Amino acid sequence: MALTQALTIGIDIGGTKVAAGVVDPEANILDRLRRDTPTTDPKETEDAIAEIVRDLESRHDVIAVGIGAAGFVDGTRSSVLFAPHLAWRHEPLRDAVERRLGLPVVVENDANAAAWSEWRFGGGQGESHLVCVTLGTGIGGAILNDGALQRGKFGIAGEFGHMQVVPGGHRCECGNRGCWEQYASGNALTREARELALSGSPVAHNLLRAAGGDPRKINGPMVTELAKDGDPVAVELLEDVGRWLGIGLANLAAALDPGTFVIGGGVSDAGELLLAPAREAFKRTLTGRGFRPEARIVRAVLGPEAGLVGAADLAREEATWLRRVRVKTTAVTAKTAAARSRSTRLERAARKSAARRTGMRADPDLQHADLNGDPEA
Repeated sequence: MALTQALTIGIDIGGTKVAAGVVDPEANILDRLRRDTPTTDPKETEDAIAEIVRDLESRHDVIAVGIGAAGFVDGTRSSVLFAPHLAWRHEPLRDAVERRLGLPVVVENDANAAAWSEWRFGGGQGESHLVCVTLGTGIGGAILNDGALQRGKFGIAGEFGHMQVVPGGHRCECGNRGCWEQYASGNALTREARELALSGSPVAHNLLRAAGGDPRKINGPMVTELAKDGDPVAVELLEDVGRWLGIGLANLAAALDPGTFVIGGGVSDAGELLLAPAREAFKRTLTGRGFRPEARIVRAVLGPEAGLVGAADLAREEATWLRRVRVKTTAVTAKTAAARSRSTRLERAARKSAARRTGMRADPDLQHADLNGDPEA
């Protein structure tokens, strides 16, 4: 079977979960598993990855593993330099996992993996200049130009969530204040909902009731479901996040000028409750508004599976490329060896001819060959 048609495993590692699946070349997930993310010990995270892969590999014939990691992945796609929500600091993840599994491993930023899958199979198909923004625990991002991921000089392009939008604003896990993801992410939605409930405001009664009276149990999906049911406070909370999203997208449009923004991640489950206010804020904030084309803002098609599917597809691409390199290298090596052998035979024949003409045995190797009945002597 051609490698391009083989199965691969994609793993999406976020701030709260490790999701994995066996993916075919058409982006179908044939089998899947999920574990909680061990956030304090890199080795425990590696253990979780190895356990999941071995479980899936026991039921499927796979050729490679792709890991979408929430953090800064270096230019060689081998190490996680920094992960705001995990314990990785210059973690050589690719080599560590390859040693455990004996399979080729590709490590990619999770937002890059998600963007790749949306460009290949989802909302970004056919777009030459694509920017993907993923709203989950934080904000990730990725840039594709003409089908190529733009990773930057050091491999960490697209970390849009850590653009400063409010100087001196909310403290971010990255160490700075006022990062975009503190205002337009799942964490931001949850924080604002909990603060409203803790304030004792009567308008938050539906939030408290959904959380069983405990504000600490309020989370983003809970707010989204209430908003879909028409709760006005939940709708307002999502609109606030959407407005911050639109402001950030306008800044990205000024810098990158894409044709399409694809919005993914768990918060995008809110659909138009999030995207409608985002588009309005985008239009109000866009540089040169009214005198320039506006990028489309669409929801991701693959949903929470985008990172997993993208990591698996990138692993397949890498495995296919490695096979081609090996085949080409083997062919070149064989051709070189044959040429050297022919050259050696020609050189030996020339030396024998010269020896016959001069009546001398100029080469001990030739003399040895003659004495031993070399048919060419």
